[in-house]
Amino acid sequence: MWLILPPDEAGEMKNEVTCRMIYFLIALIIFLIDQGTKYLIATRMTIGEQIPIIGDFFLITSHRNRGAAFGILENQRWFFIIFTIIVVIGVIWYMLKVKGSSNKLLSIALSLVLGGTLGNFLDRLLTGEVVDFLQFNFGSYTFPIFNVADSSIVIGFGLIVLDSFMEVKREKKASAAIAADQEDKS
Repeated sequence: MWLILPPDEAGEMKNEVTCRMIYFLIALIIFLIDQGTKYLIATRMTIGEQIPIIGDFFLITSHRNRGAAFGILENQRWFFIIFTIIVVIGVIWYMLKVKGSSNKLLSIALSLVLGGTLGNFLDRLLTGEVVDFLQFNFGSYTFPIFNVADSSIVIGFGLIVLDSFMEVKREKKASAAIAADQEDKS
């Protein structure tokens, strides 16, 4: 296709495809790191085994989760599988929709959500549970144990929220510029 287009259009298409692929590559890297760390935990530690990293504050703890975040909706495997398929389709659709945008923050955020979602999806699909292992204790409070995929999803959603606030600010700035331009023309 690039051979029949003028050189500048072919170059633009190559750049667009390369940009889009970078975000899918980020998702793949997150997925591979998540699956690799889960494999190490599942094959080298028994469930409940702990390895202190920073005293009692941060431990690697082998744990399995049959629910969602914080163990809610436990044993709802098919719900999670169907829901995750819908989320993955939606994220990929939206990633392709914003592909032409110069909004790199949103694209990175969606990549993080996609990689993490696919990581936990594969666990649920194959075994019906997710391997969790990152445990943090704050005094007597123990934060629910989580994994790389969970971290990626949370960071991705945080960046989406941040991007939403930034978008509102950009829109206000653009509206103010248009109003000022119209005032100048009057």
